[in-house]
Amino acid sequence: MNKSWIAVSSESDFPIQNIPFGMVKNGNSWFAASRIGDYAINLAVLQEKGYLKGLSLPDGVFEKQYLNDFIALGKPVTNKVRERIQSIFEENSKNGLRENTVHRNKIMKDVKAIEMSLPVQIGDYTDFYSSEQHAFNVGCMFRDPDNALMPNWKHLPVGYHGRSSSIVISGTDFHRPKGQQKPSPNDPPVFGPCKLLDFELEMGFIVGKGTELGESISTANASDHIFGLCVFNDWS
Repeated sequence: MNKSWIAVSSESDFPIQNIPFGMVKNGNSWFAASRIGDYAINLAVLQEKGYLKGLSLPDGVFEKQYLNDFIALGKPVTNKVRERIQSIFEENSKNGLRENTVHRNKIMKDVKAIEMSLPVQIGDYTDFYSSEQHAFNVGCMFRDPDNALMPNWKHLPVGYHGRSSSIVISGTDFHRPKGQQKPSPNDPPVFGPCKLLDFELEMGFIVGKGTELGESISTANASDHIFGLCVFNDWS
């Protein structure tokens, strides 16, 4: 397994094989970043200093507020960027960044000294009802164990639209959902914040390549459309 010249703990989630993409807020400006070990990699400066030459990247693509313009370049380009970042920070790299203290200090930032921002501008959000255990438990609440799963549940991916405007990054304060409640069977319902709050640990898929109206995406070409994955916490 390749290693990086950046020291990375064996327990780190960010070895050189990962190379995630995110957005970092710096005052009133933003820059795209990756991460290796405990360092955020400033991709805007990496491009500015010439380390990403030849990758068909528009000028300033890593200085936007969101990654959308970068994602829109397509998987052939974004995959090449990941590969280039890996080669730059690979243990036996000969590109010169390791020895260039000035460039290194501008490109590598301690993750404790940066503020992460929402990585993409979210235009739509589809929530999939795909965990059998979860669907069974919910079905038991509304029906009974013998009829918990609807007959077609195992034959199609159940998806429904969520409210994309309510998606925020980790650490953001949020309001308890409000709705109707019926404290007493003999009294009318009341409206207010929920008394109980559930969380669902989910996986989010960032879809970058769009489709035409009526066009479907098969499992065979799904990877062409999925830019990346993230951990998603669904409060309800």
